Amino acid sequence: MLSPEQLNFYQENGYLHVKGLFTREEAAAFRQEAHALIDRLQKISTVEATWESAREVTMTKTSLLHCHDVQFQSALLTRLIVDERLTGIAADIIGSPNVQLHHNKLFIKPPEKGSPFPMHQDRPFFPHDKDSMIAAIIHFDDAPLAKGCVRVVPGSHKLGPIEHLHTGGWHLPLDQYPIESSVACEAEAGDVLFFSYLTIHGSGVNVSNEARTTLLVQMRDPLDPPSALTHLSRGQGMMLRGVDPSTGKATPVGKEPHDAPAGGTMAGGTMAGGTMAGGTMAGGTMAGGTMAGGTMAGGTMG
Repeated sequence: MLSPEQLNFYQENGYLHVKGLFTREEAAAFRQEAHALIDRLQKISTVEATWESAREVTMTKTSLLHCHDVQFQSALLTRLIVDERLTGIAADIIGSPNVQLHHNKLFIKPPEKGSPFPMHQDRPFFPHDKDSMIAAIIHFDDAPLAKGCVRVVPGSHKLGPIEHLHTGGWHLPLDQYPIESSVACEAEAGDVLFFSYLTIHGSGVNVSNEARTTLLVQMRDPLDPPSALTHLSRGQGMMLRGVDPSTGKATPVGKEPHDAPAGGTMAGGTMAGGTMAGGTMAGGTMAGGTMAGGTMAGGTMG
């Protein structure tokens, strides 16, 4: 799927912006589906996912709407995450014909107040032994700088794991890693941004008069075991391409996350409605074993 030049760019810089992977017409259909999904979820649960650490970027009260595990909510979005155009590129980057889902998150940054993300690596949220984990951010509408597009630090994946601050969501010190020092990846509807979970990235506030809508898909080699059982979700382990040669042994799932503190907050995000107890969420709504609106709100930004 990727040319040698594209693959070399990714290996050197830790990210790759693929323009027009999906058509604008496809992106428009995905966007309509995404906003309809969030509208449905808002009627039964909270879908707010702003990191507490966003206050280090701006003192303005901002908002970020989200939903985990979209494959349990929409057939259209299920077809999207297994689309060969997406998974074929992921396979080239990972270096394996087999691509396994870790998790996905739909994000909507509302107009004029869409929440930012301080600079960070994704690895602290869900470390893996072989660091095969990559993210793909699929843009359902245009994402210029004013909308708070994703920003990256080229080549930062070569630094390896960096010590992060944990308060308010894993992030790097703002004085050492200001958002303005990174490269803005302005995108158009249908573009996809791929990057390593070791690549430093973040985003600014959406100050435009339009929402910014993206779907983030975290993928890995199924033979890359997690270093810690954390940031688990119901959809984790789904094969997006190929097969799982380990028959699930290398990537165990299904246990309760060990890093979920009391009070309903999980690794930098918010559970929809409250605290889970024995599979039943007190003060919220569960559907088929998954919290309405998502399982965990921490992890990768978009």
